[in-house]
Amino acid sequence: MTVTLDVAEGVGTLRLDRPPMNALDVATQDRLRELAEEATRRDDVRAVVIYGGERVFAAGADIKEMQNMDHTAMVLRSRGLQDAFTAVARIPKPVVAAITGYALGGGCELALCADYRIAAEGAKLGQPEILLGLIPGAGGTQRLPRLVGPSKAKDLIFTGRMVKADEALAIGLVDRVVPAAEVYEQAHAWAARLAQGPAVALRAAKEAVDVGLETDIDTGLAVERNWFAGLFATEDRERGMRSFVEEGPGKAKFL
Repeated sequence: MTVTLDVAEGVGTLRLDRPPMNALDVATQDRLRELAEEATRRDDVRAVVIYGGERVFAAGADIKEMQNMDHTAMVLRSRGLQDAFTAVARIPKPVVAAITGYALGGGCELALCADYRIAAEGAKLGQPEILLGLIPGAGGTQRLPRLVGPSKAKDLIFTGRMVKADEALAIGLVDRVVPAAEVYEQAHAWAARLAQGPAVALRAAKEAVDVGLETDIDTGLAVERNWFAGLFATEDRERGMRSFVEEGPGKAKFL
């Protein structure tokens, strides 16, 4: 399989495994969607790590496969491409990308679908589609400017240039830069900590932020208000407040 889902102690690892560069061909895209939907459904998955291995995250789409597609073929395929990445972005649980080596084109777009990104010191990210006479087609023109701002996104998309990890950190494209040997370990630790948190509240927080970014502030506030009030019906809220009163902050144990 070109993508696998391994689950341990509440953390699901979505592992890309298509040597040598984890090129995202159609079969890999479809498998990614299937496993993202599985991670969404499974109660034993409370947080997710996206990982491409020690050498590379994903160097982009399979250009040889794409070269053989004409306009009609891509009209039919482009929705499936976007749906695969959207399935990852809509996992209603904390998702972290563990980025080693290259995260280019579709690889960068996949990293953009995560809530948090940890990159190796030697990682390189970018949207080089313009160098092929194309634009990003798996969400890059939408998710990248929402993350780093329109001018920085346009610079990367217009030029197709790669950015090293330090620049990626400076512009907000990644959130943490660590030695390559520590990337997966730190990403897993981030996910494992959140996997112990209140699952419904984490889902609410993610949805409120994501929906709010896509709409006007009044609608976003309505989403926040509804979730905030709704969480008062959860056992986690009772457990969290009781622990705060009896033991002090930060000591609640959630199921």
